[in-house]
Amino acid sequence: MKNRFLNSNIVLLGLVSFFVDMSTEMVYPLIPLYLSAALGTSSAIIGVIEGIAESLASILKVFSGYIGDVYHNKKTLAFAGYAASVIYKIFLIIASSWTGVLIARIIDRTGKGIRTAPRDALVAQSNRGNNLGGSFGLHKMLDMAGSALGVVFAYFFIATNYGFNKAFLFSIVPAILGILILGAVKEDKSINTHREKLKLEGSQLKGNLRWYLAIIFIFCLGNSSNAFLLLKAQERGFSASQVILLYLLFNISASLLAIPSGILSDKLGRSRIIVPGYIVYGIVYLGFAFLSSKLSTIILFSAYGAYNALISGAERAFIVENSPKGLTGTVLGVYGMLQGIGLLLSSIIAGLLWVKFGSNAPFIFGGILGIISAIMIMVVLGNKKNCAAD
Repeated sequence: MKNRFLNSNIVLLGLVSFFVDMSTEMVYPLIPLYLSAALGTSSAIIGVIEGIAESLASILKVFSGYIGDVYHNKKTLAFAGYAASVIYKIFLIIASSWTGVLIARIIDRTGKGIRTAPRDALVAQSNRGNNLGGSFGLHKMLDMAGSALGVVFAYFFIATNYGFNKAFLFSIVPAILGILILGAVKEDKSINTHREKLKLEGSQLKGNLRWYLAIIFIFCLGNSSNAFLLLKAQERGFSASQVILLYLLFNISASLLAIPSGILSDKLGRSRIIVPGYIVYGIVYLGFAFLSSKLSTIILFSAYGAYNALISGAERAFIVENSPKGLTGTVLGVYGMLQGIGLLLSSIIAGLLWVKFGSNAPFIFGGILGIISAIMIMVVLGNKKNCAAD
């Protein structure tokens, strides 16, 4: 049976993410190690760096989503956002302190803030039929496959003592390839929408969507940067190169499960995939707090990838389906903004909890919020196949 979500535009967008995320993940697992080992930065400062970078960029997601909706220039915005990935690596090369890394991370996350909502809107626009979850699942699969390959390179850099700056320089190559592929993506600009009518107000959002966005923010207060997972693994006795392999396991797990999870959300309904996803997250974070063996850590990284796959396609599909007509990119931007602000607060909270109460504290906090969020989503969306709000 032919899958309608396997159209060229979605595949091309997936390949763009494949190469750019390969570039990003070549260096992302190295950043906490570089900050702590090479620059002597504390875990609290690492939390601040990640939080500030994500939150400042997240505000741009609303504006880029809205501009893409109004002016139908989603592809142009995506190009600008992906180009920032190259500039980010250049700034990493010249950074000599944690403030320099902070500036580089802000550039990188600003680019992500500019490109994410327009890109997701392009995926939604390119979808044909009732396969929106599958379309986002395909994109996520290619995205995470690129991430996995990038982590393989990161492992090589660590295992061979390749050097941080050489790794940063080499990572520019796949980013440029991704930007070149973006040129072949097509944007549908035939939608005749009166610009003056495109204004997002709270009253335009359906009830379930308003509640869902609020729950996402609550959840994100406990969903700190993945850098803390890497630091936790290092504390458990894994070497730097082994930490990279754990991160690779997370990416492989997310990539393999992304399409099946998206398709299941099309067939079973969004809430029946989203709720288990948040429950898995809560269990995983509590596991990082209370399970100390190396085997359990390996299993937890794999399960964390499963959570990522369960949430990504179903969550975006739900938001697209419940967004006001003509404002899909804008609402996706609001979604990204809430995640970014939550990440700022959660990363700062996690860093402070780690320093004051020990490394288990941020994971207990995040795990509890994850379980609470799952229960809240279950109450708001119910267990219906059709999760669209009235």
